[in-house]
Amino acid sequence: MANAMLQQTVGGTLQLLSNSRTHCNVGNRSVRLLPKGFKLEVEFSKRGIYSSGKRKFNVIQASTSQTSVVGPLLAPSSSDTVDSHMKSNEVALILIRHGESLWNEKNLFTGCADVPLTNKGVEEAIEAGHRISNIPVDMIYTSSLIRAQMTAMLAMTRHRRKKVPIILHNEDERARAWSKIYSEDTIEQSIPVITSWKLNERMYGELQGLNKQETADKFGHEKVHEWRRSYDIPPPNGESLEMCAERAVAYFRDNIEPQLLSGKNILISAHGNSLRSIIMYLDKLTSQEVITLELSTGIPMLYIFKEGKFIRRGSPVAPTEAGVYAYTRRLAQYRQKLDDMLT
Repeated sequence: MANAMLQQTVGGTLQLLSNSRTHCNVGNRSVRLLPKGFKLEVEFSKRGIYSSGKRKFNVIQASTSQTSVVGPLLAPSSSDTVDSHMKSNEVALILIRHGESLWNEKNLFTGCADVPLTNKGVEEAIEAGHRISNIPVDMIYTSSLIRAQMTAMLAMTRHRRKKVPIILHNEDERARAWSKIYSEDTIEQSIPVITSWKLNERMYGELQGLNKQETADKFGHEKVHEWRRSYDIPPPNGESLEMCAERAVAYFRDNIEPQLLSGKNILISAHGNSLRSIIMYLDKLTSQEVITLELSTGIPMLYIFKEGKFIRRGSPVAPTEAGVYAYTRRLAQYRQKLDDMLT
């Protein structure tokens, strides 16, 4: 990820993941940050803020044995009273299936083909943004496909907090260097967007680009229905839902869930099957239950992550709809903070 990140391992060992060289204060000690590969033996006992020059690092203790330190683009500023208010044991997780794509419109198997949104898809993404405009978002995860990225970006243009989503480019050293942001104020008003192919749509193999109706006419409706809706039967040279779930759920557990545990409010913009896989994990659905789950394009779904449990709250209806906020006092408080700040 962009910016420095430290991870504490068992026994109080810090593994430095940045190649930067600077100093920070830990308690009454001055600690030099060394190149990648070095380890620092440091003990943490409570939440704190460590600064290096003008760059602030939020330190959030998730448990008595694990602490994460997140760089400024990856965490809201400690001075941001609206966003820091939500940092507790209760955070929001928003899932959005991308808006209608050009191949959805043409009734083609899309899979991992990278096609953009239609005008209708753009409108769906904007409407999704209205629905989540009062819900805090600290980080965004999308697939590597443009339709999911467009949906996330368009949705965030309607968010009342007016932070700017910025895609992090970590392909190589040059990509990281060229995308560096030099304004601390700009960083504080930004939301990191992390992309991963592991959140991509299910790969439909030899069906990709084929018309769904024509394919059903050719191979038989039962066979095509089996390819599309069974859990463990893949289309020719493609992925089954089970195979898609293996990569999507593993990515969620390894990368997104730790951010939720650290207090981040997360938006995931992805696809029908990768999101079905994640919902299967969140709601503990069986393989038979998940194959009947249908997700509409552009409709956000809200979960509250509290005390290690995911609680589904449905879809916010509109910015003026009070119902969804009644599910959690913290969301209502966040919305009130926005009202106070923006009026």
